[in-house]
Amino acid sequence: MSAATISAPVKASAHDGRIGLRGNLRHIGALARRNMLQIKQDPESMFDAVLMPIIFILLFTYVFGGSIAGEGKEQDYVNYLVPGLMAMMGMNISMAVGTGINDDFKKGVMDRFRTMPIARSSVLIAKILVEIGRMIIASAILLGMGFVLGLEVSTSVPHLLAAVALSLVFGASLMWIFILLGLTMKTPQAVQGIAMIVLMPLQFGSSIFAPTAKMPGWLETFTDYNPLSNLADAARNLINGGPVAESIWMVLGWSVAITVVTAPLAVAKFRKRT
Repeated sequence: MSAATISAPVKASAHDGRIGLRGNLRHIGALARRNMLQIKQDPESMFDAVLMPIIFILLFTYVFGGSIAGEGKEQDYVNYLVPGLMAMMGMNISMAVGTGINDDFKKGVMDRFRTMPIARSSVLIAKILVEIGRMIIASAILLGMGFVLGLEVSTSVPHLLAAVALSLVFGASLMWIFILLGLTMKTPQAVQGIAMIVLMPLQFGSSIFAPTAKMPGWLETFTDYNPLSNLADAARNLINGGPVAESIWMVLGWSVAITVVTAPLAVAKFRKRT
């Protein structure tokens, strides 16, 4: 869907001078629809959301499950792994919003938006909404594979949904970091390269894949403050049972802090470029 197709809903508010709430919502809806139609035209862009959960749960369960949980106890490891992968999925998928916005600038799409009387924030919010939708799809596939491999919810469905919601909140906050990277870096490849340098230590220096008790002291200290560990532990206890208050507040605190710091920087950078 080209940028020109959103001009019809935009014209309705073009004479107002100031865009109101209804106009903003209309613009966000039109831009979100544009982003979804792009996915429809390029279904390969959904491969990370569809295939990554399947590959990761199979790979880590059958390669590391026996070593970590004990031979023949892979099912026990599934209950440990799936909540951790929920945290990792949100982080990996949120990276796409940065490469996407960088690509839009390179293709001149943002030049077209600049000529339209639309709220600049609607462009960013629409991208975040679509990426949250992709995260929901990835989480559903991950849980589906988890149940196939023996995942058991020891608490309740509302607790399970709360774990998914918590991962979405944290993933949405990370999108502002990747938006800022997308607006700063010159190419999508540079965005991916910088993002992976940051993601790898956070993912493997956490409690996502294995308990941290046997890690070296300095690394265990790092994992205690790693937001991915807090998210994985919160989701794990929401699903398997256990204390969750401290971990949930840590995740929410990290989410708010990341958003408060990076969202204004990303919006200011976006306005400067548009």
